[in-house]
Amino acid sequence: MAGSTLRKRQAALADARRQLARLGEIPLARSFDACAESAGHAPLRSARIQVLQINVGKRCNQVCHHCHVDAGPDRTEVMSREVMEQCLRVLDQTDIQTVDITGGAPELHPDFRWLVGEVRARGRHVMDRCNLTILALPNYADLPEFLAEHEVEIVASLPYYLARRTDAQRGDGVFAGSIEVLRRLNAIGYGRAGSRLRLNLVTNPVGAFLPPKQAPLELEWKRELSRRHGIEFHSLYTITNMPISRFLEFLETSGNTELYMQRLLDAFNPNAVEALMCRTTLSVGWDGVLYDCDFNQMLDLPVDARFPRHIRDFDRAALEGRPIVTAPHCFGCTAGAGSSCGGAIQ
Repeated sequence: MAGSTLRKRQAALADARRQLARLGEIPLARSFDACAESAGHAPLRSARIQVLQINVGKRCNQVCHHCHVDAGPDRTEVMSREVMEQCLRVLDQTDIQTVDITGGAPELHPDFRWLVGEVRARGRHVMDRCNLTILALPNYADLPEFLAEHEVEIVASLPYYLARRTDAQRGDGVFAGSIEVLRRLNAIGYGRAGSRLRLNLVTNPVGAFLPPKQAPLELEWKRELSRRHGIEFHSLYTITNMPISRFLEFLETSGNTELYMQRLLDAFNPNAVEALMCRTTLSVGWDGVLYDCDFNQMLDLPVDARFPRHIRDFDRAALEGRPIVTAPHCFGCTAGAGSSCGGAIQ
């Protein structure tokens, strides 16, 4: 591991420990495990692995205020070709049908196209967690056509359908650039009714509150994006802001940490526990370490130490049914309608 990457890794680990300690200090009346037990999950366990989520690195062309990955242009963590090949071997050994590629901006990885091609050659479905603006950069101008050729599902983050709120979270000019990319994606078939080229949008609240109900919000977004910009998309996913990384920093500086955590606890939905993404998703870190979810990955909480902890040691029989590693941030996925990488659960 190169010196700069090692230093960033050490700093990230120290920050993860600090975040966990801070969350542990918050005086909540009930633990997440106790709430999960009340919902019939004692302990919360994984089910059949249906999604292999691969975080290929933390480099990104944006620095978003809510980013739980703490990604940005200065991050140097990047998944090696060796780890990618280990992920492909898992596909060869199993019937896992979906590969969810994330980052950072995953498209910045030099082997992104190779990985997509290899996964599709195995007949598996690929999801690309895209920030949209990456597709406007000159070196990536042909990516929309590449993604369409491989029928990659695009899950694109867009805070809001108005410029002011989007740019407040992601930077000046991001909204305008995102709209232009969405128009281009529509032009090649993405997001159109009946199209196999799925285009889904993801929105996070701008502030210390829960997202609105997903179904009526999706109707509003479809109406407004069509009316204002002529844009179509398939689904809108609402995701609760997780109290980690940059959003935790925002909570701390605004004095809202304890209030927000209490809000998540008060909104605990026992019906959301059964469908939590950690039960059917296995998350692979850029260095091959295994996590129950992408959020645990950012807090450096690998899978239970009694089970395989690296993709090279993957054992489906051992990993399925393992107890999920939990902490207070997990309330973010069970509040209200529930939250996952695929939006609301209920």
